[in-house]
Amino acid sequence: MNAANDIRVLSWHPSLQPHFEQLNKHWIRKYFRLEQVDIDVLEHPQEHIIDHGGDIIFVALGGQVVGTVAYKMLDDETVEMTKMGVDEAYQGRKLGWLLGNAIQQRAAEAGFTKMVLYSNRVLAPAINMYHKLGFVEVELEKGGYERCDIK
Repeated sequence: MNAANDIRVLSWHPSLQPHFEQLNKHWIRKYFRLEQVDIDVLEHPQEHIIDHGGDIIFVALGGQVVGTVAYKMLDDETVEMTKMGVDEAYQGRKLGWLLGNAIQQRAAEAGFTKMVLYSNRVLAPAINMYHKLGFVEVELEKGGYERCDIK
């Protein structure tokens, strides 16, 4: 098999934390500004996501990690999809779609029945993908991330 076409979904391992941090800090800085909650979660995902019943996955193309997404537990039945990022050099290859489907499946297999996410309308391609993944817009409550204008 051609290594360039070898797409794999990887489960969380602490050694992958730098990829989680780098991929997400890049897109957040490009479009918004890092909030303290971003820094805390991205620099310490074991503590803020994994240890609280969440999950983080990655997509690797060949031997390179090029994308990531997580879910964090909100309650016994609900998780939030969060921190999805795909390296710009690999966008347009439906890797975000692969990550979105995979994280939804993992949440369902873990027994969660509801998934929410927060985003911003400036990320139009992502919003379009979220709709295709089955998300519907609901009223956005106050609080949360400063950058979010859609739930």
